[in-house]
This record gives sequence, C-alpha cells and structure tokens, in this order.
Amino acid sequence: MINDYKLHSDLMGSRPAKRPSRLALVAVAGLALCATAIYASLGDSEKSAAPKSAEAPNEITLAPAQVAQPRKEVTLILPAPAEATSIEDQSVNENAEQQTVSVPTTDTEAAQDPIVETSLSEAAADSKPSEVQSQPEVTQETISSEDAIVSIDQGTWLEEKVKSGDNLALIFSRLKLSPNLLHRIVNSSKEAKDLANIRPGETIRVRLDKQGELLELVHKKSAIRSLQILPSEEGFIAQTHDRSLEKRVATTSGTIANSLYLAAQRAGLSDSLTMELANIFGWDIDFALEIRAGDQFSLIYEEEYLDGKKYRNGPILAAEFINQGKVFRAIRFEDDEGYSNYYSPEGDSMRKAFLRAPVDFRRISSRFTKARFHPVLGKKRPHKGVDYSAATGTPIKAAGDGRVIFRGTKGGYGRTVILRHGSQYTTLYGHLSKYRSGVNNGSRVRQGQVIGYVGKSGLATGPHLHYEFRVNGVHRNPLTIKLPAAEPLAKKYRSKFLSVSTPLIAQLDLAAKTMVADAR
Repeated sequence: MINDYKLHSDLMGSRPAKRPSRLALVAVAGLALCATAIYASLGDSEKSAAPKSAEAPNEITLAPAQVAQPRKEVTLILPAPAEATSIEDQSVNENAEQQTVSVPTTDTEAAQDPIVETSLSEAAADSKPSEVQSQPEVTQETISSEDAIVSIDQGTWLEEKVKSGDNLALIFSRLKLSPNLLHRIVNSSKEAKDLANIRPGETIRVRLDKQGELLELVHKKSAIRSLQILPSEEGFIAQTHDRSLEKRVATTSGTIANSLYLAAQRAGLSDSLTMELANIFGWDIDFALEIRAGDQFSLIYEEEYLDGKKYRNGPILAAEFINQGKVFRAIRFEDDEGYSNYYSPEGDSMRKAFLRAPVDFRRISSRFTKARFHPVLGKKRPHKGVDYSAATGTPIKAAGDGRVIFRGTKGGYGRTVILRHGSQYTTLYGHLSKYRSGVNNGSRVRQGQVIGYVGKSGLATGPHLHYEFRVNGVHRNPLTIKLPAAEPLAKKYRSKFLSVSTPLIAQLDLAAKTMVADAR
C-alpha cells in the first residue's frame, strides 16, 4: 500500500502543480478517518464477543462450512497529496488511491501474505472461532452419552465368593435374587444342576439390568473352568468354558542321599510328581525296602502355564530310575482311545497285574513268616501276610482289577475286604477303620481304586494294614513273589510308539551324561 502511495505521488508530481480546493481536501480526510474508525470499532467488538481459546493464536481450526466463506475485504480511501490542483484531478486521484486489503481466512493464506500479519486476530474473529472450538466439546459429550448407554445395556456385575458353610440359597439371598429364580435355574438342565456343587473359594458372578433382572450368571470353579448360564425364551442355557493352557517340557534329575522324598524336593519336584514317579516304577522297585544312597532318577515332564505363569504340573512323559545299579526306564504313551500307560523302551508294560504295595505306608511292622510272636495273643503263630504301618484313615487301594467276594468283619482281621483277580489270585485287606462307599459284595474294582481306609479293628495294637496274597488259595509272600505283567503294547501302535519314544530316550541319555559330569 505504501509503495502504491509513493508511486501515485510520483505520478502526481509529474503533472503541473495545481492548488487543490481546501473543501475537497477536508472532505477526503474526513472520509478516511471515518472509515478507519469504523473498521477499528468492528474489530474491537468482535474480539470482545469471541471466547478466549485455550490454543495458541496461530492454531485456528475452521469448520468445513466456514472454509468456503469469501475473503473479507476492507477498503481504505487515503487522502490525495498536496500537489492536486483541480476538482477533476482530485476525482481521478481519489479513484486511484482506493486500496483494497484482503484479510486471509486461513493460516496458509496468512503465512503467504506478511502484510496482514498484524490483522490475524481480526481475521480469526471474522471466522467465528467460538463456533469452531465448541465442535470438539459437543463430540466429546456425545461419546460420553453413548458410553453411558452401553454401560446400561451391559448391566451391572455383582460377585460373591463362596465361604465355608455357604449354599446357593444364601448366596442368592445376598445377591437379592429370588428363590424362585434359583429353583428355575438349577432345574433347567443337567449342566445347571452342577451349580449346586459349589465349594469354598469358588465365585458366583451375576450380571443384572437396571430393573434387577438376571442377564448372566457365571460359576467360576477355577482359573481355567467356569459354568455360564444365560436366560433364553425356553428357560436357561448352561455352557461350560475351559481356558486353554500352554504346555512346556521340563527336565530334572536327582541323586538319593537319604530318601526319595528329600532328593525329589532338592530337584524341585512337587509331592504329586514324586508320588507319580514312585507309582511308575512301583511294580519293579520297593521304595520302602530297596532304595539305597546313590540311587539316581531323571524325568521329563510337562508344565502347564496360564497367562504366562505356571499353573500346574502335567504328566511325566519319560523317566529313568537307577536302583542299586539296575536301570529302569518308562515312556508314556496314549493310544487312539485316549488311554495312557507307561511302557519300557521295548514296549512292555510297566504296570503289572498287581501293585507291589497297596497302601502308602510309613514302615513294614511285620513281614511274612512261618512263626511270629503275636503281640495280642501272646504266642507264636504263622504270619501269612505283611503289615504296613500307616496312619488311621490312610486310603487302601486294590492291588489289581477284580471283584469283591467278601466285605465285612472276619474274626481277628476285623473289618476285611477280599478281592478275587481272575481264576488264580485273591488278595485280603484287614484291620480297616471303614469301607469305601460303593465297595460292596459282588462289585467290580479297578487296580489302584480305593476300597477302604487304614484302622486297627480286630486283633491289632495300632493302625496298620494286614495284606495277604494268595495263589490258588496258597499264601505267598507279597514282597518276594514275581508279579505277573500286564499286556504289552499292541502291535498296531508299535511304529507310533517308536516315533514318540526315540526323542524322549535321547533326552534321558543327555540327562544321564549331565549327572555323571556333575558328579565328577
């Protein structure tokens, strides 16, 4: 504008000097002052009306509708130079000196035109920033209201932890749910009936709507299993959900100094894995009598993880036990029907037809002998079995598959169970404290099934199990008799077993070499 004004002055200076009319000069100057005052007052009023923005002045966001607004133009009429000498020239000068200043409506235009830098606040006021900045606030309010609606639709969750002595009626009462609802849920299906089998430590969670009506019920039995019950038009739908566990393979080894239990603890084995290890080799090794210092063991087993943390131990996949220099190895194999068993590397079953010891005992208090001083009768008489000393209530397991041929009180044996195994073998279990529920005369039992509990009924001075083993009616020593083996691996599984056992045996070999190196 200033350059244009100078150019205009130069052009005017080239004309003959004429003295302008005083009245015309006064009019021109007055109009210019009025235009400037009006423009300034408009800018001040729009500034006061617009709210203060929390953002920097240069960060102006326009709504899409405002981007298309036309440029605001302000026309300033400047007074003519003193050299104007006539009314006609003055009119020409006035037209020539009308300068148009366009205020950009975007930050980009403002950056491109440095002349209007000082008018940026007026341009922001013209583009109505108060309307633009209120748009994000409206959007945020809309999102919040939608979230509130979703929260209402999802309902409210309530949770109760099952305590000792609790039942479903008490829990429903604490959750303010009606007994009629409980009755309808429990009787809706076989799966829903399982809801009644709650135990301390488990949780019951319910989701209710605004009216308090049931939308969902979840019985969390463990970290991986839960029962979900949903209402439907017909009644209720019950579904069991199991979370999958990540399986990892672990290997450990140990050397016995005092006992298998202590050596297993040092190797990091849990009690359940230690018992499983003993059960695998229990048909070949008497862990109460035949364990010696220096015996060694190695095993490969599964660990199961949930959310990156160890949840529990899985089964033993392969194991080795060196007892008094004799090596025993076992490989776990699962057939097509899901039945698993342990076999030697040659495919022979580790399981025998009978357990070597039918109870977890502390010690053997009396052995099989032809003459023993009876502690109650006070005289010598044959002892045709083995006495396993154990605490009262210790579970007693069936030594093999068979049928109950006697359950009741039998003289000095006290409470007694006799099992028949095939046509040749029978086993007797005496001095029981009580019988296992469901074990009756004529009922079938499986090897390892609990049939009763240790006690001291009959002629006994303390709690123990009196165990007898008979072949064709003749008493035999349970500790020394060669037990018949179970059926070997079926031929149709031989190739599959080989593919499973080969890498496991290689790992056992590596563990054995590591133990030897550590010992040296």
